[in-house]
Amino acid sequence: MKDNKLAFDAGALSLYYAGNEKARQYFNDVSSRLKTGFMSEVNLAEFYYKTAEKYDVDTVETWYMLTRRSRIVIVAPDETITRDAAKLKLKYHDKLSLADCFAISTAINNHCTLITTDNKIRQVKEVRTVYLEV
Repeated sequence: MKDNKLAFDAGALSLYYAGNEKARQYFNDVSSRLKTGFMSEVNLAEFYYKTAEKYDVDTVETWYMLTRRSRIVIVAPDETITRDAAKLKLKYHDKLSLADCFAISTAINNHCTLITTDNKIRQVKEVRTVYLEV
């Protein structure tokens, strides 16, 4: 995996919008084109609904559109990513959510380091991760 490609899960995106400095640096690297950033459509949906549980819809909609218009490549699950995510869910059915499996699969298939707030993703060691504590 290359250090110049990053994938983000929903938690990392949430930390970014919450103003977390460590998360901000990874997103700034993507904004300034030092690194290429990726995020699964599934994880963007997860970000939307989890954030909408805490904030008003206008705020969530703004953050959602800012993410869509950013330099982060939003990856629609294709046949390979979907199959790989399903296999990961079978393997870790009691540890990982389906959204976690899509984040991992997106990172693997795009040769990325996964930026995550989920300790379980880090523990399964399927992909190189950077763990951001909440």
